[in-house]
Amino acid sequence: MTNTILYIMAEQNVSVSKQDVELCDVASIYCEDKTIQAKAQALKVHRFRHDSQPRIVISILKIIEQITKLCPGITVESIGETDIIIEKASFQHDKPEQKKGFGAIIKIVFVAFICFFGSAFTIMAFHNDIGISDVLARIYELVTGEGSDGYTTLEVAYSIGLAAGIIVFYNHIGGKRLTSDPTPLEVEMRNYERDVNQAIVQMADRQKLEEDVE
Repeated sequence: MTNTILYIMAEQNVSVSKQDVELCDVASIYCEDKTIQAKAQALKVHRFRHDSQPRIVISILKIIEQITKLCPGITVESIGETDIIIEKASFQHDKPEQKKGFGAIIKIVFVAFICFFGSAFTIMAFHNDIGISDVLARIYELVTGEGSDGYTTLEVAYSIGLAAGIIVFYNHIGGKRLTSDPTPLEVEMRNYERDVNQAIVQMADRQKLEEDVE
């Protein structure tokens, strides 16, 4: 085993539905020696108890230490995350019938209501600040030589263009995606998830430090 190298690519955040968490549940593993690879994949890295926290943070160094004890003499190369967040999945929360229940429909309608009228108010407030009505009226007067009553072709074309621009920007129309590129909301959600995961890891490290001081 002296020249045997085992590669491990850990994920940053993993949800599991079983009590005994094995290494293959939280990371991808490769080794030319399939026996060593099988042993590493079956390595138990954590066990969720009924009274334990549903989320823990495990350092990849502890996992490497367990692997080297299991298979002495091998070299472990980590090409993934340095810390792994493991969460215990809830079966009740993931039931399809609960996702489509009346409460979920009410939440969807409420969120859609807030988003629609909130966005409409924001757009109207922005247009009021920049005086878009006066600008469009002035443009209409310069082009046609006639006064604008506020309901001209220019306002209609601007409204259509505004809606089309929003659809193109968010890359969605209804439930369909226009292109395969991620939408701005998806990008921001990924950034938010990364920041949350980093905060969880830092909080876990700080808690361990405080426990060691005590």
